[in-house]
Amino acid sequence: MINMASRQKNRSEPVSELRRDLVTGNWIVIAKARGERPHVAKRAKEDLEDPIVTCPFEDPQDSGNEKPVLIYKDKNNKDWSLQVIPNKYPAFSGGKCNVITKIGPYSVRDGKGFHEVIITRDHSKHLALLPPDKIKEVFSAYKERYLALKDMECVKYISIFHNHGKRAGASLTHPHSQLIAIPISPPSASRSLSGAAMFYKKHSKCVHCTMLDWEREDKKRIVSENSDFIAICPFISRGAYEIRIFPQKHSAHFQKINESELAALAKIFQDVLIRLYEKLQNPDYNFYLHTAPIDDREYPQYHWHFEIHPKTETSAGFELGTGVEISAVEPERAAEVLRM
Repeated sequence: MINMASRQKNRSEPVSELRRDLVTGNWIVIAKARGERPHVAKRAKEDLEDPIVTCPFEDPQDSGNEKPVLIYKDKNNKDWSLQVIPNKYPAFSGGKCNVITKIGPYSVRDGKGFHEVIITRDHSKHLALLPPDKIKEVFSAYKERYLALKDMECVKYISIFHNHGKRAGASLTHPHSQLIAIPISPPSASRSLSGAAMFYKKHSKCVHCTMLDWEREDKKRIVSENSDFIAICPFISRGAYEIRIFPQKHSAHFQKINESELAALAKIFQDVLIRLYEKLQNPDYNFYLHTAPIDDREYPQYHWHFEIHPKTETSAGFELGTGVEISAVEPERAAEVLRM
């Protein structure tokens, strides 16, 4: 016989929690009960590695790609260990800025900009499996190309991102990142800067520094840290096992990172990615850089960081219809799992 009183009691207990983002003001849902589904926490990777003999990144130039705009050599100076090439199928292409024109009620302009691919040498070793010095090369390349493109005509914003796995949008399994320099300020960056500016105006403090101060005190969501960087599952996590990596000290511009900080960033990235690899069985993921605008002005309200988003769930009708994200695992629990 069903105990209706017990059932009613269980129904009265909250199965989710709404949390509001300090920067955007948006609400997200932490759906605790949904996190009990086993496929959310761990999922075996199904993707097969692309054959090395047909991989266009094994020998990029022999495969018809342009000469590298940046190349790092191995210790013996005989082979490349990393190279940056123009994307063979770019979303944006070079050229002079053009004026905005009108087509009916719409504004239109050509997609002028730059689209580059940052390729590491080893076909099979994705970032989690690389030693810190090789991961440092990746971030050094990000910085070099950012500095090379930020003052180019028509460049208003530079997006740097990495897709790992088919479900994260990677068309090839050979490890690579991408950089896209575009002539507009994207909505996500504008909203983030606007929200941070409003918080600073009200509190005279960087919103990210405020969050980090509390995370260090609360300790529940810290995944890893060293003297220069801290990795957390943010209190406002838009998805299960989301991780953000911040400089410990306030810094608005990624491109101002120094050599010792690059090494520290590589070490914490390796630590975090290894944890994802081992605890979540190598999930597909995206990571990307958030940094202040390229004008080099001081931004006391902003704190640059990387965001890592494992593909543990798929957005469905509720998320798409409302714009409210659901995370099926509490960030406190996610950090605990990753620290184990």
